[in-house]
Amino acid sequence: MPVLPQSARERSLSPSSAPATHDTLVLNVQGMMCAGCVRTVEKRLTQVEGVVAATVNLVTEVAVVEAESGRLTPADLAAVVTEAGFPTTPRAIDSDGVNDLKAWVDRKREEQRQQSQRLALALGLLGLSTLGHLKHFGWFTVPIFSDLWFHGLLATATLIGPARDIVVDGWQGLRRLAPTMNTLVALGSGSAYLASLAALAFPGLGWECFFDEPVMLLSFILLGRTLEQRARFRAADALRSLVELQPSVARLIADPSTSEVAQAGVEVPASYVQPGEWVQVLPGEKIPADGVIVAGQSTVDEAMLTGESIPVLKQPGDSVAAGTLNQTGAIAVQVTGTGQNTLLAQMIHLVDTAQSRKAPIQRLADNISGYFTYGVLSLAVLTFLFWYFIGLPRWPEVMSATLGMAAMDHAITATSSTVLVSLKLAIAVMVVACPCALGLATPTAILVGAGLGAERGLLIRGGDRIEALGQVDTVVFDKTGTLTLGQPRVTAIEALVSSRSPSDILQLAATVESGTQHPLAVAIQAAAQADALPLLPADHFITEPGLGVVATVTWQGTPTPCILGNPTWLQQQDITIPESVLAAVEALEQNGQTVVYLGLGQTLVGYLAIADSLRPEAAAVVQQLQERGLAVYLLSGDRSAVAQAIAAQLHLPADQVMAEASPQAKVAALQALQADGHTVALVGDGLNDAPALAQADVGVSLQSSTDIAVDTADVILMANHLSGLLETLDLSRATVGKIRQNLTWAFAYNLITIPLAAGVLLPSFGTSLSPAAAGGLMAFSSVTVVVNSLLLRRSFQPSSRSGKGL
Repeated sequence: MPVLPQSARERSLSPSSAPATHDTLVLNVQGMMCAGCVRTVEKRLTQVEGVVAATVNLVTEVAVVEAESGRLTPADLAAVVTEAGFPTTPRAIDSDGVNDLKAWVDRKREEQRQQSQRLALALGLLGLSTLGHLKHFGWFTVPIFSDLWFHGLLATATLIGPARDIVVDGWQGLRRLAPTMNTLVALGSGSAYLASLAALAFPGLGWECFFDEPVMLLSFILLGRTLEQRARFRAADALRSLVELQPSVARLIADPSTSEVAQAGVEVPASYVQPGEWVQVLPGEKIPADGVIVAGQSTVDEAMLTGESIPVLKQPGDSVAAGTLNQTGAIAVQVTGTGQNTLLAQMIHLVDTAQSRKAPIQRLADNISGYFTYGVLSLAVLTFLFWYFIGLPRWPEVMSATLGMAAMDHAITATSSTVLVSLKLAIAVMVVACPCALGLATPTAILVGAGLGAERGLLIRGGDRIEALGQVDTVVFDKTGTLTLGQPRVTAIEALVSSRSPSDILQLAATVESGTQHPLAVAIQAAAQADALPLLPADHFITEPGLGVVATVTWQGTPTPCILGNPTWLQQQDITIPESVLAAVEALEQNGQTVVYLGLGQTLVGYLAIADSLRPEAAAVVQQLQERGLAVYLLSGDRSAVAQAIAAQLHLPADQVMAEASPQAKVAALQALQADGHTVALVGDGLNDAPALAQADVGVSLQSSTDIAVDTADVILMANHLSGLLETLDLSRATVGKIRQNLTWAFAYNLITIPLAAGVLLPSFGTSLSPAAAGGLMAFSSVTVVVNSLLLRRSFQPSSRSGKGL
């Protein structure tokens, strides 16, 4: 089972692939409550000399920084962000990366516990406050509980108890001239508290005491944040599940034979296991490391890896992955990968770090949110000034609509009423505004979408790729190993000179191809091994992707240039292919077989025909793509006749087939499509596809592809099944749909509630929002966005796979 290459993981850490002169530094940032915090942290980081770019994710609390090589350390940047008011620590991305994620999960659980305790205390204080107001409903008066000083104590206890963190963080944000959502809440609740305290201490002012407002306001906000925090944690379910799949214990055994599978072992922490050692895995246990079965037979549940629920039969020689579940039999596994070198660990990193690549639509929301708090504070001041100097003198009758029940305990003058009404409306404006909804709209949907993809074996590198996938209108397929199974076999060998036999041709071809892993090369090597033909001495290998290979082979004691490839490659090596030979192989190519020619010195000595079967699901996938209105193209470096034969099986018209394309020609073909306004996804798997995968708007690769293809691709289909492409497109469009719903709600909420809180309906209908009601609405807004993102799990209906509908 191939492991995702290290470079693939590193590439996914930043919004764009960083130049070699840049370091990628990752930080854990705590204390971010809204998009304004994200903007503050990003701005502070980019002000550091040597920092090229910084991206911060509100949901996963991770900052990814690109810095000039060797100039900064994670500790340096962590100190800068901590000084800005957000406790920050460096995050390991190598040996301890998964441990960091485990610590994040544990910290989130502890935060939930503490938040629940704070909420319980706040609700208890709110209950006592409510008892004190029963007399205003004409029910009964509770002694002591109805006294204003008691309500003052409740408000004080709320501010210094469950809401202390909000108040302190809000004040610090104001002191640093970087106000956040907590600043708005702290100013609103603090203003109500101080005004009420002044009214209690100096009754002669004639002010209203409304200690109930900060108690209710902060209780509603704590309730909303508790629900929001739990919903955020649920949004990270897939990532958390992957982290918790990490096995903790392994059972080391001695070198096993087929009769020693059940030998006694020694239990050690899984992190202590080294490559080359043997571990025993009993039925019902997780496999502790990547490896190869050396003894025993079992079925293994690989759903966490591929999304397929059907267990896979595993026998000696088969690969297994860490975290998969051994089901039916005891097996002995020789370890090939541990720690960060396991496929599970690298999947975790891909899912985790993909969150740092922001979708373009998110950057717009973040930019707006960055200035949102300043705008709200300005509106609050304007609201106070308007009602104090203009609104209330003109419409004095609206005062009674905004005075609370506690006003019954005071003889309030017109002057004091003007001050209090204006203040309460300004407080409501500060509290009802919700930059959190804007900040959470995109990252929560991306987190849920990427997690759903991981559960189904679809690894998407980031929010920008999800958004790009939703805009794809053209899909281009490579042929070999993508539309075909990538398991070709040699079907014919023809020697063109009398001094060479077919075995000689095969032996020479296998020798030249001994340094490559292209599917055609693998087929030639397999055929030579089946005929027990040894490789010849060879050196000076030169490979030209999409064309062929040349090497110096010692043939019959003489080093001789040996050339293997397509007609273009042989012509470049000054070897002419006679028309009679081209005519002879035409029938093979029209039957879908690929022909490679072999030259020795300057002489054409033979050719080999290689056939690769079309994937069973390929035709159905192409058909479904076309039914969705997407244009489908076949792009191949193979001969035109071969490519057209494959296209005929897929019912693709000839004008949508591009054959005999070099890697550069593939890039040019994609550029031509993009120049025509198309958003292009390329599905490829080989070394020669890497430039085109990078050029495409979205590059898609199978997990069985070459390392460089996996490294370059934006989407990796872990199940090696083309129907995963359909699921990926469905998922991206569903996720982008949720993002748009969230942003629409967030903008609409603020556009409607801020004017309501400012009293726009007071002159006509005598209606306004109290600070407590504003706090409840603000909390409801954030929770709504997160819950709507979670509904993606219910609304997303993936396309079925082969054997389940295709």
